[in-house]
Amino acid sequence: MIRRALPWGAALAGPALLIAISLAPVPAPEDVRPSPTPTPAISEVYAKVAPAVVQIKTAKPDGTLVEAGSGVVIDEAGDILTALHVVQGWPSVTVIFADGTQSRAVVIAQMAENDIAALRPATPPAQITAATLGSPSTVHIGDDAIVVGNPFALTRSLSTGVISGLNRSVQIPGQGRTLTGLIQFDAAVNPGSSGGPLVNRDGDVVGIVTGLVNPTGQPAFSGVGFAVTIDTAAGALGLPPD
Repeated sequence: MIRRALPWGAALAGPALLIAISLAPVPAPEDVRPSPTPTPAISEVYAKVAPAVVQIKTAKPDGTLVEAGSGVVIDEAGDILTALHVVQGWPSVTVIFADGTQSRAVVIAQMAENDIAALRPATPPAQITAATLGSPSTVHIGDDAIVVGNPFALTRSLSTGVISGLNRSVQIPGQGRTLTGLIQFDAAVNPGSSGGPLVNRDGDVVGIVTGLVNPTGQPAFSGVGFAVTIDTAAGALGLPPD
């Protein structure tokens, strides 16, 4: 039997390939970068923060409850941050948690100069979901702006937009006061949204919604909303800024 020898090219293909692989440069450790962390979906952000959002109702002198606004639970004791104008001047305040638990609440601290109030429920639910507080120093114009609140009593509604401006100042109509250091955003807010959380794409609270601006003077959204930074708002409870 005649055995044909392999052509030189075929015979050398394997060794040549091995040599090429062995001579390939090994990446330096600094050149090896980890894969970027995936950006959470908006639905994931909502699932993280919505259980910490509460509905706030106030009572008329005859005991009738009326829709007032929103708030967000920020600690395991069930303490809530909201906008001061939501609860100011009312004889009693009731909060409704995401699980349906309803409780009377009292104002334990307030910062009139920042339109911020802290509430403490009398009978919080057995299982409390508190929001994660973020750092306003990480907020930039163009970042996602995500708001969860109770506009027109539509509980835990989601709206999205972008951060439109930083360190804004707004004069409060009829009060001769000016709120400063605000975050401006264009996620939709309407009556009932005040006091709710402004969160980033990680689901961390970076602000407390304080109001909107409408050139007609009507309380309807026109593309400009404002929030008090969370480090300022958390000062109502003596929490140190990030």
